[in-house]
Amino acid sequence: MNTLEIERRSPHVAGVWLNRPDVRNAFNESVIAELASAFATIGADPDVRAVVLGGRGKAFCAGADLNWMRALADYDWGQNRDDAGRLAEMLATIDRCPVPIVGRIHGDCYAGGVGLASVCDVRVAAEGVTFCLSEARLGLLPATISPYVVKAMGEQAARRFFVTAERFDAAAARTMGFVHEVAAAGAIDTAVDAIVAAIVANGPMATRACKQLVRDVAGREITAELRAETARRIADIRASAEGKEGVQSFLEKRKPAWLAS
Repeated sequence: MNTLEIERRSPHVAGVWLNRPDVRNAFNESVIAELASAFATIGADPDVRAVVLGGRGKAFCAGADLNWMRALADYDWGQNRDDAGRLAEMLATIDRCPVPIVGRIHGDCYAGGVGLASVCDVRVAAEGVTFCLSEARLGLLPATISPYVVKAMGEQAARRFFVTAERFDAAAARTMGFVHEVAAAGAIDTAVDAIVAAIVANGPMATRACKQLVRDVAGREITAELRAETARRIADIRASAEGKEGVQSFLEKRKPAWLAS
């Protein structure tokens, strides 16, 4: 990978780092392609139980690379649509990744960077981080990232920050529910590691199934069909080897096999 640094932080935890600190980890076509490939690979690895997404240098992600934007300025409509489609597919690949993703947001998070943060399942931000959906200032709009950003921050917050392009801090992001936890700058890794440890302590299959459950249930009307589907899912996992081991280990007051190993 030329724009990313990928590591195995432990046997069951992967790390993906945006590694273009000289341009504040801004997107270009290579970053988009490599992120899509990295998360497709991680999602297919049954040993990975959690992944941390972060950035090297001072920023998490500053949005679009200036050189890339200069090139886009000369694109016709079809080229712009195709380029935006690649970004949309990358975000969808990360969003669909079955492994829980913890976003480590240590520095500025702008425009497309907010979209990237939005596809993380848990977002931890350092005090002093600034967020901004800055597209409208350039006569543009955050269209491709919008499905994920609106879902992550809520419609009312999006109504404001899409149209004002105002900056907001980590405390405001937490108030609106976009950020789950705010940590002192020197303690962000401690906060991230605690969340990762909590995820890894759970049943690996159950954790992936829980992530999918939220996706499938959110926003749906509670119908007889949904009730039947959720009953089937709990029956499936209760009858699975992992489900039986988890309950049995609890009753026997011992560690489950996925921790004992």
